[in-house]
Amino acid sequence: MKLYLFLILFLLSEISTAFGGIGIKRDISYRVQSQNIRNFLDVYYPKNTENPKDVLVFIHGGSWNSGQKDTYWWLGKNMASKNVISVIINYSLSPKSQYEEMAYDCSEALKWVKDSISTYGGSPDRIFVMGHSAGGHLAALINNDPRFFKKAGILNPIKGVILNDGFGLDMLEYLNAAEKNKQTESFLTTFSTDQNQWKTGSPMFYLENVQNPFLIFVGERTYPAIKLQSDRLYKVLTEANKPTEINIIKRKKHRGMIVQMIFRNNQMYSMILTFMNKYR
Repeated sequence: MKLYLFLILFLLSEISTAFGGIGIKRDISYRVQSQNIRNFLDVYYPKNTENPKDVLVFIHGGSWNSGQKDTYWWLGKNMASKNVISVIINYSLSPKSQYEEMAYDCSEALKWVKDSISTYGGSPDRIFVMGHSAGGHLAALINNDPRFFKKAGILNPIKGVILNDGFGLDMLEYLNAAEKNKQTESFLTTFSTDQNQWKTGSPMFYLENVQNPFLIFVGERTYPAIKLQSDRLYKVLTEANKPTEINIIKRKKHRGMIVQMIFRNNQMYSMILTFMNKYR
């Protein structure tokens, strides 16, 4: 109880001291004429718009069947307090949708950002995408597989990809090798029972298309599949002379990899900003 109270007081203190110069625009539809909340996004931006700013688009996790943008308001505010415009998006979820529609939603959200972010002081040429867990899968998939941006009618606008404990980089391997559990049926709803779809929906099979840098974060105590596939992604991209960095975050489990970022002085922010600044 004392720890919970401490966290509440700490967050209130953070909000009052750091976020006074931040503007927020919520529930913008990134699909023309769509009023589906799953096609909404929020923009967090510094009110000082003197110079075009870097943009971070965040794709939430949740095993492809849960999660929402509103949960991550603190991420939006924390990035905006560091002079980076943050866009937090919703996308379609299972069981109503499979991975392809989710990825199409994400590509449409990026199209909106490319076309509209200058209104909020952002640079359309400086768009980075970060995803946690299943959101990492979607971030890597739309970046690596050209069919999604092609359908959206734009060239890939992503300057760099940031994976925060990304899950599902190789679903063909995972669904064939992993021990069946209560989530397996949900994963099959998202990717179908067709093994060809498991491969088609895996970012790992499109690495030859990667032209932009990757920053990979992995929790020291996360799931074995995430460790294995993140390490393989790093090694393959590095061997292909594509700019890639990997950081193992000590003592962190899967959920803790995103929860730690509630605190705006968390080490992840400085690593992300260093990565973004490196590629100008």
